[in-house]
Amino acid sequence: MDFSGKTIVVTGGTGALGSAVVGLLLSAGAACRVPYVHDAEMQQFSHKDKVTLIAVKNLADEVDVAKLYDGLKGLWASIHIAGGFEPGSVADTDKAALMGQIESNLVSCFLCCRAAVRAMKCRGRIVNVAARPALEWRSGAGMSAYTASKAGVAALTASLAEEVAKDGILVNAVAPSIMDTPANRKAMPKADFAKWPKVDDVAATIVFLASDDNLVTRGGIVPVYGQS
Repeated sequence: MDFSGKTIVVTGGTGALGSAVVGLLLSAGAACRVPYVHDAEMQQFSHKDKVTLIAVKNLADEVDVAKLYDGLKGLWASIHIAGGFEPGSVADTDKAALMGQIESNLVSCFLCCRAAVRAMKCRGRIVNVAARPALEWRSGAGMSAYTASKAGVAALTASLAEEVAKDGILVNAVAPSIMDTPANRKAMPKADFAKWPKVDDVAATIVFLASDDNLVTRGGIVPVYGQS
């Protein structure tokens, strides 16, 4: 895949999955714009000298999202990995926690999708990140607020894909199960890590969907489960 001359926004680009995505894009010639919230997050980002870094406070804020996309002309792709996870039963989840999940996962994705569509000229790619519970709702027991927010991302993806297909913009999402990251291994030390999807493999799926090699796939919520 060749991304030479293509500008791509990657939210959540400084995280484990985002860093893998950015690395693949850079190796294929892309120019990447990556937002960050904390200076420490930016300093430890392995690709910081090869991308355009934009300081933002909150991707669920219209002003901050406008700052991220400001001045972009002919944006090719926008990849939305940023989000948050907060487990908890419905009985133990108050409105503030629910709205926190909706803001960090659904609202941020919606606002970035809106900004991306406005910045694209006739053709482009948008890739969102949902989650396995977005497709398999019963698996979201014990994390219903997160599940509802990611199900919203899936629905947004499918509806937006239909809305902008006429403009040559293909919108898709991936839905990972628990990925093999150091943080997840630490949180679940007794899990069978071999079955978890590897970050590099999930990143490769995202990059394909964001490429012009993807000619026909739109409105897809692609399961990336590995063997789990």
